[in-house]
Amino acid sequence: MSRRHLGAVLAAVLAAGLISAGADASPKGPVVGEPRTENGCARIEKSLPVLSDWPRVDSRVKSGAGDEQRIRKLLGSMTLAEKVGQMTQPEITAITPDEVRAYGIGSVLNSAGSWPGGDKHATPRAWLDLADAYWTASTTSRTGIPVLWGTGAVHGNNNVHGATIFPHNIGLGAAHDPCLVRDIGEATAEQLRATGQDWTFAPTLAVPQDDRWGRTYEGYSEDPRITRAYGYEAVKGLQGSDRRRVDVLSTAKYFIGDGGTLGGRDQGVNPSSVAEMINKHGQGYYGALGAGAQTVMVSLGSWVNAELGIGEGKLHGSRLALNDVLKDKMGFDGLVVSDWNGIGQVAGCSNYSCPQAINAGIDVAMVPTDWKEFIAGTVAQVEGGQIPLARIDDAVTRILRVKLRAGVLDGEKPSARPGAGNEKALGARKVARQAVRESQVLLKNNGGVLPLKPHSKVLVVGKSADSLQNQTGGWTLTWQGTGNTNADFPHGTTVLGGLRQALGEENVTFSETGDVDPAGFDAVVAVIGETPYAEGTGDLGRRTLEAAKLYPQDLAVLDKVRGRGAPVVTVYLSGRPLYVNKELNRSDAFVASWLPGTEGGGIADLLVRGRYTYPGFTGTLSYSWPRSACQTSLNPGQEGYDPLFKPGYGLKSWQRTTIGQLDETSPQAGCDDDGGGGTATEDLELFVRKDIAPYRGYLSSPDNWDGTEIGSDGTAAHSTVSVVPADVNASGDALKVTWTGTGPGQIYLANPAGGADLRGYLNANAAVVFDVVVHQPPTNRTALGAHCSWPCLAEVNATKVFTDLPVGQKATMKIPVSCLTAAGLDAEKVNIPFLVFTDGPFQASFANVRWVPKAAQDPDARTCAELS
Repeated sequence: MSRRHLGAVLAAVLAAGLISAGADASPKGPVVGEPRTENGCARIEKSLPVLSDWPRVDSRVKSGAGDEQRIRKLLGSMTLAEKVGQMTQPEITAITPDEVRAYGIGSVLNSAGSWPGGDKHATPRAWLDLADAYWTASTTSRTGIPVLWGTGAVHGNNNVHGATIFPHNIGLGAAHDPCLVRDIGEATAEQLRATGQDWTFAPTLAVPQDDRWGRTYEGYSEDPRITRAYGYEAVKGLQGSDRRRVDVLSTAKYFIGDGGTLGGRDQGVNPSSVAEMINKHGQGYYGALGAGAQTVMVSLGSWVNAELGIGEGKLHGSRLALNDVLKDKMGFDGLVVSDWNGIGQVAGCSNYSCPQAINAGIDVAMVPTDWKEFIAGTVAQVEGGQIPLARIDDAVTRILRVKLRAGVLDGEKPSARPGAGNEKALGARKVARQAVRESQVLLKNNGGVLPLKPHSKVLVVGKSADSLQNQTGGWTLTWQGTGNTNADFPHGTTVLGGLRQALGEENVTFSETGDVDPAGFDAVVAVIGETPYAEGTGDLGRRTLEAAKLYPQDLAVLDKVRGRGAPVVTVYLSGRPLYVNKELNRSDAFVASWLPGTEGGGIADLLVRGRYTYPGFTGTLSYSWPRSACQTSLNPGQEGYDPLFKPGYGLKSWQRTTIGQLDETSPQAGCDDDGGGGTATEDLELFVRKDIAPYRGYLSSPDNWDGTEIGSDGTAAHSTVSVVPADVNASGDALKVTWTGTGPGQIYLANPAGGADLRGYLNANAAVVFDVVVHQPPTNRTALGAHCSWPCLAEVNATKVFTDLPVGQKATMKIPVSCLTAAGLDAEKVNIPFLVFTDGPFQASFANVRWVPKAAQDPDARTCAELS
């Protein structure tokens, strides 16, 4: 290429705003600058340039004259303990304002399901009072450095009672409207100012590639073009337009590649090449950091691909990712925060001690409960030479820089700031309703059933028609979004409520189960779909994407009302595209409504013509929609790509269409099931934050040897053995079992339907793998076993396995399946693949229980001789 032609190409790229020129445009790589705009907001580009290296990102937010000098002076006045205090982030239920003052704490957070005084219905005033208490305590410490309060406001101020909840990101992706994302960011910032928080852990910039992932709804799209434009506008909306001062701190999360894990496993392994990380999973960060995001949260996943020579392991401990890429190559000068107890997932670390994570580039450690141990341990590690003081100084410099840019160093207490206590700001219902309308995708409209005429007589059915819990989904008031009722959303509107407003109460009849004859109605509106979940619990694992298997009651309702004289309009609430061929076949019209939040009336706006003047449906898919039940990884460019609906599909206005009968076949077993024999390649998950179907947890003892099922709340109790939820890797991810020593007892995971052929795991040299924290070592013989339908069973002696473990520290156990088969297990009919038994005192927490192919050959796997 001639120099003239090369110059023309560079000029075109620069004009597009995708790569900027300047002093930093050097052989180190390209520089990402301001995006090209459309309607005043970042444009969703038709294509993005392919980058050969990580780009340097030119942030909109920069330090002012004298800022760095001020930071250096403040840093120089601090003791080592005060510096580590700035790096420490406890949870509000585990720290008092007095402790914030005494330890010089730099930030606190509230987790989902944590409220001032433990009151789910705490008022904005109560939130402000607690924010003031923490702020006052921090400003009266020796350094006087104000504390930051971080919160997971991921679709509005979703932890606060009475706040309007916006659609989850998957719905916003369907709107294809970056300006809408900016408006929601601005509204969320106002909501946060009303309750006194400085910092939100949003936006999520994942590019989900496997819809079995329970966090799919947190991603805007499987298409990085959308994620890049949205990342820019989400940050700009939250932080405002000032290039030196920030309204509410945003967080670009989770760095990096959390949407690309194998099998859609949360906290799993991303095997992407460097090029894929740069050009697919990195795009959202180029947008968000370019807009000035001041904080980045690290992924709990791993980056490993042995064939490509990539062995970073847990990203919380990856110096390559956090320091070399994010800070050096991309030029990020804000702070890096860990996820919940994330440092404890790095090999050789605990939840409160991890020099590797700090040295890798973690600036703020989210240590919800073990924060005192973290401070003491980190100070000792600096004094002992495990962590260089220069690394601590760099971390605190970044923290102070972010606080300065956020106006916190010079700011007033939360209740004195503009917008504090403004309950009207918690509303934002107009923009929320607009977001609902723009996010709806009309997939089917046979015969032009939609729109409904004004004053149509409608029968409304389905479990989600009058459920704000199902509309809002996970990360709403509680972590998983469960345990809520309509009363928890005093200003919300369900789909049923919206239809009553649009058609008149007298024209709407509601029967959740569909036990009303549809004859005489103009239409049936069925509101069905997924129920709330968040990461881990929402993972599908080896299960199919078939909605009818996940939620069979929905199909039963449709079967009651279809073909009985009234057309059926299905409104489908979900956090991901699912295989809904059976539901589509039973529906004349079908709307993908995602998780719309509290403004269900926005759906009714589109179902009914005449009451409003909106143009009808405008949303189109930002994800591929599966044609078959095991199209779990379904993205353009993959071999054999054949979706039912491609990204960009969506009937506009109330466009008519004819979709014929769709194939309804699906595998009886889960996806990737080898059917018995052969060689297993996928983990068999038994308990990962919850029971993994078809397995369920039980206790048994002389009180009831037939077994007492562990409840959905993670609890059960006999006189000799009991269980409660506990934390090992994440909040509530484990079962803490206590044997009293007054008699025998056991905990086990069983398939109530009977035995399964697991010979493929024996052939794959698998191990029974689980994470465990021993709280009290066993004193009597303790067995780990598996059953193949009584009296077929096997057990190995695991007493020494547990007694050798350090008390209170997490360990991962690997027990070869071959040891169990050698002890008599028939692998062709295993009904209990995990059991722990003892008759003496013992207490331990168990998490992430699974059978893992090839794990028996790992160096840390136990040998059968050790288990005799």
